[in-house]
Amino acid sequence: MFGFKNRRRARLRARPLDPGKRLLLETGVPYYDLLDSPERMALEGLVQVFLREKHFEGCGGLEITEEMRVTIAGHACLLILGRETDFFPLLSSVLLYPDSYTAPVARHGPGGVVTEAAEQRIGESWAEGSIVLSWHDVCDDVLAPEDGYSVIVHEFAHQLDAELPEAEGMPVLSDSSMYADWSRVMKAEYERLCADVAAGREGVIDGYGAESPAEFFAVASECFFTVPIDLEEEHPDLYAQLACLYRQHPAQRLRRVS
Repeated sequence: MFGFKNRRRARLRARPLDPGKRLLLETGVPYYDLLDSPERMALEGLVQVFLREKHFEGCGGLEITEEMRVTIAGHACLLILGRETDFFPLLSSVLLYPDSYTAPVARHGPGGVVTEAAEQRIGESWAEGSIVLSWHDVCDDVLAPEDGYSVIVHEFAHQLDAELPEAEGMPVLSDSSMYADWSRVMKAEYERLCADVAAGREGVIDGYGAESPAEFFAVASECFFTVPIDLEEEHPDLYAQLACLYRQHPAQRLRRVS
């Protein structure tokens, strides 16, 4: 079975991308312009596999278009562009709302009392099965690619993290020797952000990353792909760990075209 899947994926990755889809990548994935020709071809191949294997479903009356599918696939596949890895194996579907949506939450209070509430969200990643996104916020991120935010990168980073469910904020690394350095750097950087948030200090990493190590990894990944030069300058050790994970150097790419 796996041999058949691998052969099918190889055929899809080798197939030239339809010109219409390529135009959608050019307009919907600003990072695409930073890639050289072989990297663009590689990303296009990954996108074709993603589009074949993942189901898209519109919610709240939204009708899924090819622009939506290609834009989300393009951003998601940036996270695996340099990695020898599977295609988000825990993910089967992408649920897309037209705007922010209301999700039920359970709040645990004193004495073990649990109350039901609702909160507005722009995205979430389920450990198995689905990612939920707000198309409005996806479009905002596309129009402001250097603001440090990408809901797609954030939620798909959670998918990578979930591949090792027992380790929050630690995705699968390419070599077992990397885990010690990863743990050391991520722990120090997470604690640094928590201290900055407590003191009211602002930096390139959004304070939401202080919620948990998992959120820190997702927020740091957003910075890595959207404001890589700022991240490298303010947090060189963190940037280096993410560069090893993603096997990419976006700060270098950005300087090359500046």
